[in-house]
Amino acid sequence: MRSAEFRKEYATRPNVVKAEDMPWERSPDGLIKHLIHRNMKTPELCVEAYMLFLKTGERSGKHRHMWEELAFVVEGAGYDLHWDMKFDCQDKFIWEWRRSRRNSNGSAATTSTSAVHHHQHFGTEESRIIVMSNRIIKDMGFDWHDQLEHAPGF
Repeated sequence: MRSAEFRKEYATRPNVVKAEDMPWERSPDGLIKHLIHRNMKTPELCVEAYMLFLKTGERSGKHRHMWEELAFVVEGAGYDLHWDMKFDCQDKFIWEWRRSRRNSNGSAATTSTSAVHHHQHFGTEESRIIVMSNRIIKDMGFDWHDQLEHAPGF
């Protein structure tokens, strides 16, 4: 019964989302515009995506989570700091800086798959970065997320 109801509702979902229907959010990570999100009721059930807007000299918030992400620089330039976690089953989590990545127009960067990590974006020029993540992993219970530092102005 629930499956039939879902399929009927699913068939009414829009395949195209207009820019004016994409919600803006002043989030702990900065100013973002949701491109695809579960609350937008699109047919996409596996991926979420938003665009992060950074002005020259701005930085995003710093967060950590367990799902992979892909960041694509649509416009501008900057760099990311990325930390991976070393895990000792006996004792504790140890966060270590892993790499800094230089980003510019057209570059894409991924985070580790199925590994806890945290990262932060910095804009050396005004930038727009599309960030995509896997919603299915979150729905499977791996939705653990910690906001370690807010973006300025939040």
